[in-house]
Amino acid sequence: MDVVEAIRTRKSIRGFKPDPVAKEVLREVLDIAIRAPSGVNAQPWEFAVVGGQALESIKRENIEKLESGATGNRDAPSQAREGVYKERQVELAIQLFQLMGIERGDKEKRAEWLKRGFRFFDAPAAIILYTDKSLGESGPLVDIGTLAQTICLAALEYGLGTCIEGQGVTYPDVVRKHTGIPESKRIVTCIAIGYPDWDFPANKVVTKREPVDNIATWCGFD
Repeated sequence: MDVVEAIRTRKSIRGFKPDPVAKEVLREVLDIAIRAPSGVNAQPWEFAVVGGQALESIKRENIEKLESGATGNRDAPSQAREGVYKERQVELAIQLFQLMGIERGDKEKRAEWLKRGFRFFDAPAAIILYTDKSLGESGPLVDIGTLAQTICLAALEYGLGTCIEGQGVTYPDVVRKHTGIPESKRIVTCIAIGYPDWDFPANKVVTKREPVDNIATWCGFD
């Protein structure tokens, strides 16, 4: 798969097959992804690659916290969206709920859908991305964004699907407990990764993109 095809075909996967992903495959994906660019080659990223019982424990305790009403305390700043940005989020949610057959007033199904994110969409593996707190709260976020995108693109070469999502790291204490990530590190986000279940309805989502001419300002061109 060439790079243009990978960029055009990559999508967020929210339903995975239960098949485990071999450690060697995940290592190859990360070996490719660490070629991602970073400012002054600082490479301000580290990962915890989680699967098996460790991941199942995080999933279970995330849900226990969620159901207890515990307030999330993510290390990385959350995004408050308004205007067109909120509209795009709502548009995605409507499409997902329609595909999943979740009616607007069905609180039970909506709650179950919410839990999927805290369970890493039931993926067999997850990559937790974190950075050193000495780098500041927002300093390394652009670099980690390039790394996350590169992981997702490299994964396609191995038939893997991914979903970059923050719900899985909503409770950093749970993640630290099962990964050993120290308090000196800031947990930024996570990537659910596994083999896509293409029969899962939510995987049929097709998201729109704003046309380039609506968001680009051209300077110095005829």
